[in-house]
Amino acid sequence: MEPTFMQIRGKSPAVKAEVISQLTRGQQALCMFRVMYGHSYKSAAEYYAWISYMLSIPGYWDRMMEGVRFFDESGMVALLEETRGQLEARNSRLKVNWGDATLMDLERDDELMQMIKSLFDRFEQMAPMTHSIIAKYIRSHPEEFVLLAD
Repeated sequence: MEPTFMQIRGKSPAVKAEVISQLTRGQQALCMFRVMYGHSYKSAAEYYAWISYMLSIPGYWDRMMEGVRFFDESGMVALLEETRGQLEARNSRLKVNWGDATLMDLERDDELMQMIKSLFDRFEQMAPMTHSIIAKYIRSHPEEFVLLAD
């Protein structure tokens, strides 16, 4: 996946979509999960900000969720949908948009901090199982992910 990440890092959403569309379905799923996970696993604040960012870009969240569903990881799917639902309810109540989210929001909002901390703790607990499921899929379908050269 690293060659793909090199092609999309720092590029426009259109360029990213074009590069990702050239991958196999399994590679697309892995790419979308890796991008989400790579930006979300460091802290509760980054989890919050990255989820909000993905939801602010039309189609991004759906493509990422399609990737998680591809690996049939229902636990992670449910957690991410719960996160989205709780954040949607908060945004609606406060009349804010996804793009208004910042890393500092958690420091200013104790209720948000508690909610995200709980969700992020579960995310951290589930991530190793999700990685195991993805690894098992890759080992079962190496032709989708590995190119052997002479």
